[in-house]
Amino acid sequence: MLRTNPTFLSFIELFYEHNQDTGITLKTFRKGFRFVEQGEIIKNIYIVKDGITKCFISEENGKDFIIEFLGKGEIVGELEAIKKINCLCNVAAISEVTAYAIPNHVFLSLTETNQEFTRILLQELSTRIIQTSSRASFQQLYTLEYGLLKLLRLQADEHFSISKEDMAAYLGISVRSFNRTLQQVKSKNEDKKFTKFLENLG
Repeated sequence: MLRTNPTFLSFIELFYEHNQDTGITLKTFRKGFRFVEQGEIIKNIYIVKDGITKCFISEENGKDFIIEFLGKGEIVGELEAIKKINCLCNVAAISEVTAYAIPNHVFLSLTETNQEFTRILLQELSTRIIQTSSRASFQQLYTLEYGLLKLLRLQADEHFSISKEDMAAYLGISVRSFNRTLQQVKSKNEDKKFTKFLENLG
């Protein structure tokens, strides 16, 4: 539910330290800021240093579908840079986020000249395919209550909060359905660890 990639983060931190003339910069985004816009031309590829983001698609009917929550070491914008297409989704900060901004041409150069970078990128893309398949299976096999409990456990473990609207968007349901599921979870809640999150959700 929260993807991280410590290997990618270690690589970019070391590379940035020794190659500060490449145009790579360290940027900070406030909570709620959307730093990748669906449909726009990609200018920078980002690797998250600190904080948590959400990657989501905005549908024509105004609804959002959250693909994944991304944390330390996760990369965004790489597919668009490789395929030379406009951004497929939005990426916004859930908490304050610090990320390495890699100019498009620098990213493409790294994929062509740096074997370690390319290897890590291929591992990342492979993992993403596996996790996407697993999530699809999970949503077929398990109840909404179980999915909500997993989201609550994630927040308790990582010490951050996800809004009711974002949890509904991640589970692929309406806020109304989410509220119904929330009441069912509240009535069965036996784990005090989740109490504050359930109370905050109303």
